Amino acid sequence: MASTTPPEILALGEAMVEFNQSSPGRPDYLQGFGGDTSNFCIAAARQGARTGFVSAVGDDHFGQLLVELWQREGVDTSTVRVDAHAPTGVYFVSHGADGHRFDYLRAGSAASRYAPHDLPLDAIAAAKVIHLSGISLAIGVNACDAALAAMEHARANDVRVSFDTNLRLKLWPLARARAVMLEAIRQTDICLPSWDDVTALTGLAGRDDIVDFLLARGPRVVALKLGKDGAYIATPDERRVVPGLVVNAVDATGAGDCFGGAFIARIVAGDDPFAAARYANVAAALSTQGFGAVAPVPDRAAVERMLAE
Repeated sequence: MASTTPPEILALGEAMVEFNQSSPGRPDYLQGFGGDTSNFCIAAARQGARTGFVSAVGDDHFGQLLVELWQREGVDTSTVRVDAHAPTGVYFVSHGADGHRFDYLRAGSAASRYAPHDLPLDAIAAAKVIHLSGISLAIGVNACDAALAAMEHARANDVRVSFDTNLRLKLWPLARARAVMLEAIRQTDICLPSWDDVTALTGLAGRDDIVDFLLARGPRVVALKLGKDGAYIATPDERRVVPGLVVNAVDATGAGDCFGGAFIARIVAGDDPFAAARYANVAAALSTQGFGAVAPVPDRAAVERMLAE
């Protein structure tokens, strides 16, 4: 779906179709959607930002479902490729006594084969922000090269780069993840790490030590996500905790992606990082009051009502 106005925010990565077990021990699964940068993109769109997704899907039913999802959400799909030679990734969520189990069928997926020559360079140059994650880098060699090339092209065209660490050690070993992500952080303007990720990547345990480490490598804004406690926002000139909103959470799936999408949407709208974090904390908290990564993400009106209260 092309738009007459180019997206302000592009997100690059892999989206997948989800099959979530309806109850433990039963062979019944509810179909949904996942993928961190796709969740981010939808969250930003629901806050009123013009967004677009950069990826590939298979020439299959699951790929069509994802394209239809983005179109319903107002996400521009003109930069989504259809790969006739690879499938769309899927994953299964099972439930048992030990909690959730995730099983992924993504090896060789269309998104993992996405390469630098597939990048929509003009669309990237026309955006205000491009967002990527550690998963964007981890799903395949081609995808990693494409992600790094997208970051480099964005910076060369004065487009800000947003990066969420989203460390997944099932996808790659820590040593490789550390080397590649630290290189990516050098090309990042806005870094959105979570606590567990960044302590593993840096080997540090102090909040200010972590922020100092990241700011020294290039980002101008660090939004360290602290879950229900909110976020620690840091710039070269100021840093402080922006408290979270206390709610009765039922499912935190995708809450960090929601925070990121809402945060970047507000940055693009002109908020300073501290005001953007206050808004994003509310959006993320509200998203935990329903099940799944997409359905409970609030729109701008819902967030603003809560802020007004």
